[in-house]
Amino acid sequence: MGIFERPAPAFLDALEREFGFAPPREHGFDVVRAIRALRDGQAKVFFAMGGNFVAASPDTEVTEGAMRAARLTVHVSTKLNRSHVVTGARALILPTLGRTERDLQGGGPQFVTVEDSMGMVHASRGRLEPASSHLLSEPAIVCRLARRVLGPESRTPWEEFEKDYARIRDRIAAVIPGFEDFNTRVSDPSGFALPHAPRDSRSFPTNTGKANFTAAPVEYPTAPEGRLLLQTLRSHDQYNTTIYGLDDRYRGIKNGRRVVLVHPEDAQELGLADGSYADLISEWTDGIERRATGFRVIHYPTARGCAASYYPETNVLVPLDATADTSNTPASKSVVIRLEQTPPA
Repeated sequence: MGIFERPAPAFLDALEREFGFAPPREHGFDVVRAIRALRDGQAKVFFAMGGNFVAASPDTEVTEGAMRAARLTVHVSTKLNRSHVVTGARALILPTLGRTERDLQGGGPQFVTVEDSMGMVHASRGRLEPASSHLLSEPAIVCRLARRVLGPESRTPWEEFEKDYARIRDRIAAVIPGFEDFNTRVSDPSGFALPHAPRDSRSFPTNTGKANFTAAPVEYPTAPEGRLLLQTLRSHDQYNTTIYGLDDRYRGIKNGRRVVLVHPEDAQELGLADGSYADLISEWTDGIERRATGFRVIHYPTARGCAASYYPETNVLVPLDATADTSNTPASKSVVIRLEQTPPA
C-alpha cells in the first residue's frame, strides 16, 4: 500500500505527519534501474516480497548477472520459483503464509485487503490450514524486520501492527485519500470502490478542471525485410509469471508453451512450415545475440510483420535498454527478431 519508487510529495507529507519521521525524498529504482544498480554495484541487497523477479524481468542473462552481483538476496515466498536459485553471495528464502491460509495473530483471526480488476477493495480471508505452524505472515515478517533494523528508537508500533492488521488499516485511512473509515467500509462483503473523480463527482483533477484530450501523431515500428516484430503475451493458464498449465484455450493451443505464432503469409515468405521449429533471435543496436531456442512455429492470423510468443520464455530476447524510459519514440523500444529454422528439439 503506497509502494512506489517515485512517491508524490503529498503522500510523503502525510506519512511524516502520521508517523513522526522524515521519509527520504529522493526517488528509488524501478525494475530496470534496480537491475542496473545491482549490476553496477550501486545496490548490494535485493529483498523481494513475493514475485519471480528473474523470470519477470527483461534481458534474462543481464538480470541473472545483476542478482549474482548482490551481497545478499532475500525472497519472501509461498512457493519456489526460478529467482530463488539465482542468488547473491548470501541468500535467504523466507517462507510465508499464503493468502488462502488462516492467519491467527495476537489479536485473533486476521484478514488482508485486495483490489480487484474493477477497482473494488474487499477483504481476503484464508480458510485453509497453514502448511506449517512455524510460518509467519507477510505483515509479521515486515514488522519484525522493521523493529530489528530500526531499533527501539522507532516510534512506529510494529508489535501492534503485527498483532492486529486493523491497526494498519487505521493508519492507511489517515494517510491515503479515499480510504477514510477503512475498517468500517471494508466490513461490507461487497467492499467499496476506489475514488474516481470523474465518476463520483463529474470533476477532473486537472489544471483546467476539465477533461483534457490530446492528439498524438500516429507512429508505428517497422521491421526490415525478413524480420518480424515480437509481441509477448500470456496464455489462459497463466497469471503473471505463474504457469498453471500448458494449454491456451484463448488461441486453441494445447500441450506446449514454447511456440511462436506467425501469420501464414509471413511464414511462407520465411520458408517456415506449420509445425516446424525455429530459434528466435533478437536484433538490437548493441549487437549482442539474444537467442531463445526450440520454438514450434504455428501459423496463426497475427498482424502481418509480427510474431507472438509467451513470456517469460521470451524475456531473454528483450534487451534491458529496450524497456528503459529513454525515448518517446515507440519504434525505438520495439524488439525485432529473426527466425532461424532448426531441427525439432
